[in-house]
Amino acid sequence: MKIAIKSGSLSWTAEIFDTPTGRLIEDALPLEGKASRWGEEIYFSIPASASLEPGASDVVSRGDLGYWPTGKAFCIFFGPTPASRGKEIRAASAVNIFGRVEGDLDKLDQVKNGDKVIISSAGP
Repeated sequence: MKIAIKSGSLSWTAEIFDTPTGRLIEDALPLEGKASRWGEEIYFSIPASASLEPGASDVVSRGDLGYWPTGKAFCIFFGPTPASRGKEIRAASAVNIFGRVEGDLDKLDQVKNGDKVIISSAGP
């Protein structure tokens, strides 16, 4: 499934994977929250709850969408965080990777603390 991620005049398309967390996120759409920034990660709490899945990890890739069970948060990873070692991208703790942002990720850095982020379906 494709989703749209919007913040102000900025927008991205992402793919949601067919995983338990991916299906949970799909069922919860549309989602809206106020962005929190942690290095080059955007996250916000959502009204969905999932446990860690097999394969959950704290080391992720640029563009990954993750669900952080500890904070019940939707996470968008696009670069190093304060927990990173070197150039790796590291979450605060393990996350379920449920999708990936497509296209240019550079403008994600323009999303600031408190900015509204809206996640909605973008079709099949």
